[in-house]
Amino acid sequence: MQTTDTVLMVRPVRFAYNAQTAVTNAFQNNASANTTETQAQALAEFDGFVKILQDNGVNVIQVFDTPEPHKPDSIFPNNWVSFHEDGTVVLYPMLTENRRWERRRSILDLIRQGFQIKNEIDLSHYEQDNKFLEGTGSMVLDRDNKICYACLSPRTDQEILADFAHKLGYQIVSFIATDAKGMQIYHTNVMMCVAKAYIVICLDTIQEADQRIAVTKTITDSGKEIVEISLEQMNQFAGNMLELHNEKGENLLIMSEQAFKSLNEGQINQIQWHAKIVHAPIYTIETNGGGSARCMLAAVHLPVIP
Repeated sequence: MQTTDTVLMVRPVRFAYNAQTAVTNAFQNNASANTTETQAQALAEFDGFVKILQDNGVNVIQVFDTPEPHKPDSIFPNNWVSFHEDGTVVLYPMLTENRRWERRRSILDLIRQGFQIKNEIDLSHYEQDNKFLEGTGSMVLDRDNKICYACLSPRTDQEILADFAHKLGYQIVSFIATDAKGMQIYHTNVMMCVAKAYIVICLDTIQEADQRIAVTKTITDSGKEIVEISLEQMNQFAGNMLELHNEKGENLLIMSEQAFKSLNEGQINQIQWHAKIVHAPIYTIETNGGGSARCMLAAVHLPVIP
């Protein structure tokens, strides 16, 4: 249940630095004023990433973005939708207006061609109350143990967390996580990753001792090993990873080249005991978008149509 061999990816047509999201995302950097060049570089990185995944036996459902309305962050679909093994699809409330346009019914129609969608839960109505929960960016799910890890932020609301947990049967483990400057981390999936046998996490982001102890105990009690990363490694997206399996059943930990280069030998050995590391160079996407490899992958856990 924890991993899948299928991911949804959205191929960008107008990728760019998003000034609306930058207010709450310290990872973003407006590196280039040339939007045409940024799009071209991001597209090349995207296509290269897709090929690396396919070469490693991952099934990639590739969807093309639409030019209008302008959706600079459409490359990160895991924030507006999640797919679950019982056939449930969940749609999420997004903080910024130009990200709400990413929720496209046509994408779900495409998924229905190969997978069973038995139930749809639409949480987007919380936008009317100015409350948000941005999918598996806001939440990192231990699907095996039905545990939802979430660091609270302007994009991750406790009320919606409780609603999600009630509807899908998850236990919530929430906490406050901050970066080295004391700014709340915008998405949980930049500071932790849950895999089958281990959890990659930056515990230094959790300042409250009681919360750090509670998170550590939950991980230990779930039977998973901790792979601890530093704040510096987190800033290089070492927490933004996703474990998949391929058509041969091999476990793959997907990450960016930047994240891989930040890991030390001990961490690499610890991970490789459980999974093959697969990484791709996506520097333009990381710099301008403030998200990395995991953000680009919406894991499809739906039942396959026989």
